[in-house]
Amino acid sequence: MNKMKAEKVREMKAEDILDDINTLEKELMHLRMENRIGTAENPLEIRHKRRTIARMKTILGELERKQGE
Repeated sequence: MNKMKAEKVREMKAEDILDDINTLEKELMHLRMENRIGTAENPLEIRHKRRTIARMKTILGELERKQGE
């Protein structure tokens, strides 16, 4: 999954966001491992995944705060 825009994430359900976060975290772990052993094809992808995860977690927090009101 490439860089995901905030608008697309806001259209998703909370469960789908959580599933995507878990998937991205697993992919990030593998990318970091590849980067350490020197076989990563695109080290910049680590930054993109990390920022996408942060974006999704931020939006998930916004959704939880909205539901709490």
